[in-house]
Amino acid sequence: MVRGLRRLPEAGRPPLPGTDPEETAAGAARIGNWALALWLLVLTAVIVSLDALTGTDLPVIPLMVVLPALASVFCTVRQTTAVAAWVTLVVVGSRITLAGAFWDVVFLIGFTVLASALGVVACAARIRHATEVARLRTAAVALQRQILRPLPVATRQICAHGFYEPIEEDRFVGGDIYEVVQSPHGTRVIIGDVQGKGLPAIGVGFAALGAFREAAVREPELTAVAEAVEDAVVRHNDFSAETGETERFVTALLLGFDGGDRVRAVNCGHLLPRLLCDGTASAVTLDHTSVPLGMADLGGEARVAEWVRFPPGSALLVYTDGVTEARDATGAFYPFDERLAAWAGRKPPEILDALHTDLQEFSGGVPRDDVAALALSRPADAGAVPGGPERRECVD
Repeated sequence: MVRGLRRLPEAGRPPLPGTDPEETAAGAARIGNWALALWLLVLTAVIVSLDALTGTDLPVIPLMVVLPALASVFCTVRQTTAVAAWVTLVVVGSRITLAGAFWDVVFLIGFTVLASALGVVACAARIRHATEVARLRTAAVALQRQILRPLPVATRQICAHGFYEPIEEDRFVGGDIYEVVQSPHGTRVIIGDVQGKGLPAIGVGFAALGAFREAAVREPELTAVAEAVEDAVVRHNDFSAETGETERFVTALLLGFDGGDRVRAVNCGHLLPRLLCDGTASAVTLDHTSVPLGMADLGGEARVAEWVRFPPGSALLVYTDGVTEARDATGAFYPFDERLAAWAGRKPPEILDALHTDLQEFSGGVPRDDVAALALSRPADAGAVPGGPERRECVD
């Protein structure tokens, strides 16, 4: 995936690097042919020279049998086979030249051939595994296209920039979800975090997103949208219980933009957004935080929609706990508000870029959770104009 302000692949675009099985097989070699030949000649010269110095008392030439094993890690099958053939030729030639004991020579030749063959087999197995992983990554890209919308997204009321970083490198989707929908009632946005990891969490997220996309257009009230997503999560949990899977919940924040200076918000156990306005960053205060989606029966209270300030020229930053709960090597939490205050005067895409880069540096490139963040701001020609175009370009 593209790092930083990430745009997910769209139909008709070439596959991402590392997601084409043929590209993976062709790019399996991590060292060029000429570089390999040079290193092979140098190592051979060193080993043969040492073997000549030590003589028959301490033969060094058998050490060359490790070269095919090393080549199997970095080279293609063809390169590894060439290394194995070269090693076999050098070892056999040196032993025959010395004219040692017959069975010693036979044993060394057999051992060299076996070790070389195992190196070639190991290389073939590694490349086959890499190709299979690449095919899975290609399927993951296709799955991502169905689950998460490419960013940025512009509607009549807002422009949404963002990035998404799943915790597993070989997986393009995780437990974090987001969506931006243009509806007759304005723009509806959801960002959420599914409990747990793996394919079961992805299934719950897909159910929640599907329900949100339908209800966001159908329901005039944002609370009704939240209830529709709640029902979808509950139904998915019922099905999961029948198949032996663990029931899961989804923390989520739903927002409704109508083009005015205020935003409707329904908080379902999610993190509070940050308002970026006039070069400052502040936490948005919500008086009502209900239980996560899928747990309404435990709460006993109806979900409440509240108004949030959204002055002209401002932006709302929404995110998942992969941001606030990131840790460094010492176990210290990421100083989110402190870093955000230093970037508050920048444009939303620049803030997201800085946040994404800083998170990677802070965690040492080892994230502990999926990370998603969206910056929601007004497009240059924003306005709730009935019948206006549904899509605009985001102008940074």
